[in-house]
Amino acid sequence: MAHALAHPFSLAFARCREAFVFQLCRDVPAVHEQAEATVGLATEQDFPLWAASGTIFRGWALAEASTLAEQQEERWWEAEVCRLQGAVLLRQSETPPAEAEAWFQRALDVARRQEAKSLELRAAMSLSRLWQQQGKRQEAYDLLAEVYAWFTEGFDTADLQEAKAFLEDLA
Repeated sequence: MAHALAHPFSLAFARCREAFVFQLCRDVPAVHEQAEATVGLATEQDFPLWAASGTIFRGWALAEASTLAEQQEERWWEAEVCRLQGAVLLRQSETPPAEAEAWFQRALDVARRQEAKSLELRAAMSLSRLWQQQGKRQEAYDLLAEVYAWFTEGFDTADLQEAKAFLEDLA
C-alpha cells in the first residue's frame, strides 16, 4: 500500500515494521534486506528516525549473522562486522582514530581475501572518510577510486551512488 501511495515516509515506516516482523521470525537475511532498504530510503528522504531504526535493525542482522557464522565457522559478514566496529569506535571521543583505522583496514583486508567487492567498497568508504578528515585526501581518493572502478553494474545502489558522490567531492 505504501508503494501504491508513492509516499516515502509511509514506505520507510512499512519497511521498518517489516524488518521488525522478520526479526521476530529470526529471518536474518530478510531483516538485513529491509534494514538496508529502510536506511537507503530514509537517508535519501532525510527521515532521521527511520534511518536510525533501520540502522538498529541492520546492526541486529549483522550481529546475528556474525554469531551464526562463528557457530558454523563461516565468516560471510566478518568484513562488515569489522567495519562497524571501527565506526562505533570512531564515534567514541576517547578512542584514538588509529584504532578505528585499524578496524577499517582489517575490514578491507577481510573483504579482499573473501573477494566480497560490496563489503570491500563499504570498508573503503569508511577508511576514505577517515583519511579525508585527517587531511589525506589523495590517499582517500586513490583507495576508493580503485575499488569503485571494479564495478560494472549496480550503479543505482545506495553504496555505489554514495561512493560516486564521495569521489566527486574528493576530486
